[in-house]
Amino acid sequence: MDAPGAAPAAHRPSGRATPDPRWWRDAVIYQVYPRSFADGDGDGTGDLAGVRSRLPYLRDLGVDAIWCTPWYRSPLADGGYDVADYRAIDPRFGTLAEAEQLVAEALDLGIRTIVDIVPNHVSHEHPWFTAALAAGPGSPERSRFWFRPGRGQDGEQRPTDWVSSFGGTTWTRTTDPDGTPGEWYLHLFSPEQPDLNWDHPDVRAEHEDVLRFWFDRGVAGIRIDSAALLVKDPALPEVPDDPGPGEHPHTDRDELHDIYRSWRAVADGYDPPRVLVGEVWLPDRERFARYLRPDEMHTAFNFDFMARPWDAARLRESIEATLAAHRLVGAPATWVLSNHDVTRPVTRYGRADTSFAFATKRFGTPTDLALGRRRARAAALVTAALPGSLYLYQGDELGLPEVEDLPGELLEDPMHARSGGVDPGRDGCRVPLPWSGDAPPFGFTTAGTSWLPQPAGWAGLTVERQTADPSSMLSLYRAALALRRQERAFADGDLRWLDDAGLGPHVLAFLRGEGVACLANLGQEPVPLPRGSTVLLASDAAVARDRLLTCDAAAWLRLPQP
Repeated sequence: MDAPGAAPAAHRPSGRATPDPRWWRDAVIYQVYPRSFADGDGDGTGDLAGVRSRLPYLRDLGVDAIWCTPWYRSPLADGGYDVADYRAIDPRFGTLAEAEQLVAEALDLGIRTIVDIVPNHVSHEHPWFTAALAAGPGSPERSRFWFRPGRGQDGEQRPTDWVSSFGGTTWTRTTDPDGTPGEWYLHLFSPEQPDLNWDHPDVRAEHEDVLRFWFDRGVAGIRIDSAALLVKDPALPEVPDDPGPGEHPHTDRDELHDIYRSWRAVADGYDPPRVLVGEVWLPDRERFARYLRPDEMHTAFNFDFMARPWDAARLRESIEATLAAHRLVGAPATWVLSNHDVTRPVTRYGRADTSFAFATKRFGTPTDLALGRRRARAAALVTAALPGSLYLYQGDELGLPEVEDLPGELLEDPMHARSGGVDPGRDGCRVPLPWSGDAPPFGFTTAGTSWLPQPAGWAGLTVERQTADPSSMLSLYRAALALRRQERAFADGDLRWLDDAGLGPHVLAFLRGEGVACLANLGQEPVPLPRGSTVLLASDAAVARDRLLTCDAAAWLRLPQP
């Protein structure tokens, strides 16, 4: 008998992960935020036991790998991206032995594991930083970080006026043992995340050892957080108004590439080789592509596509530019609609402004969830049809909306706190998943409540409910990932626009291989399907029934051979 929430047998991939060393070029990778995925010990917080218990769900979904956000020992000042010890699992999530079991059990189900590395900074509770504070100015311990005296007569002014990624200043002043103000230390994010000095040999050696520690335990690769921020200009100049390529004092400096070449050598030393995936937020596509040269990273996240509005011309522009930039270095593109930092697609696509930017996030922004869900279904088929690898953030396959009415006292994200409460932060996309039942906590935990409360209205969005509904978002994703795996056309790296099909300017239409097309109607009027085409899958059931591509719908078609 099938377990509750299990996919129909026809949709289930089977077998251990294939030995293909180039698996990452077209893989489907599912992002697991462990704290909110599933709770295995009943304390209301997700953990590794919960992830292990739900691995069959991920197998049935049809993913090739999971990327786990930080599970290391951490005070969780920034959701685990403030690491205190890379070689220990935070007790709230489990043990190192459980992490090793998760990696092995996932692989037995055909799922590889990617772990997060956060090289720009550590936690303020990391032994290196506590030792640096205790050692005082000019000590070897402080040279691993960016400690500097302040400006002004008494050092009361910050060393620079750099602005934090979380808002506010990038410098915090220390207090000397006698109680007087001391040096300042740099943190591009929160004060609980002091930046490391990558000019120091200890920093480089330690991170390469961390890579080996996890590669030795069977992980297939690493995701590199804030990968373009590690290296700073040692002179610490102010940020120019319009810095030229490589001239920004703390972003995308040329010296970064030597670091990643060293990491690639470590990864290539394993059999099979391990994979490096970068989080690289850069508007310059040529500079972006430099991280993907054959001796550096394998892939990097494509945030440009994710941030674009629901507009055919704008999305096509992003697709073309992305593929062109990757083609120059022989790297596959990546496609993603959201992650643990970004407003969920169902909410975002239902707004008047369907683009995404951190600077514009505000409380009270209205959204039409029915419209957003319709567009998110179509976007799912578009991204799954594009050449390259596909990343899927947990809960997007369920069509979960952003939770925008969390009680203020439960908000933990430093982006909210450091904005003075103006930015709603990222907690709303991190609410625990609903698995089963008719009321919170929806099978997420056996405790009465989850660490962030789930909306009561999620009863219709549980895995259990959606598995039984062939028209659900989950059923759509399962069918799409199964077809993506089965159709040889999706294995072909090519994409050709169907400009001669006469579908109009508001329809994205492209061909994969020689026979499968993806059409998405972002306009206001239905569009007839091409003659002789067969609907393989559609985001709206009316497409196949009426032979019309309805508004805000997408379909995969088999076109007749000429």
